[in-house]
Amino acid sequence: MNQQKIAQVHSPTSHFSVLLSPTPRGARLARLLAAEWMRDHEVPYGVTEAATQVVAELATNAATHGRVAGRSFRLALLSDEGVLRIEVTDTRAESLPSVQPTHPEGDSGRGLLLVGALADRWGTVLGPVPRKTVWAELDLPHP
Repeated sequence: MNQQKIAQVHSPTSHFSVLLSPTPRGARLARLLAAEWMRDHEVPYGVTEAATQVVAELATNAATHGRVAGRSFRLALLSDEGVLRIEVTDTRAESLPSVQPTHPEGDSGRGLLLVGALADRWGTVLGPVPRKTVWAELDLPHP
């Protein structure tokens, strides 16, 4: 029994998932919870800063463009084999994210540009209906 417990503690995969309301408050809570989880799991500072911003952008998009009354969005963080993966799932699969041309005097529209600049990879996965997941991965430095 002790061996099983030791194997679980030293597992290379760490996972966090939470459902949040698709509101500005839910998006802000996603950012705060992600930052705390990364601190607890000793994610390096530079990665934590970039990942926190990615979570903020993806959660804000879920609360703004993926919002459906009465349906939550899900934030998931996974750390495994040198990669931190961020997933934000909402229930508006018909509303796929895309990088839009920005206007210099505009206040919004740069979120996915920022995600693309901060993340090593990002994309979208459809399903199960009516969901879509927008994900981003950040490579973790090797020890």
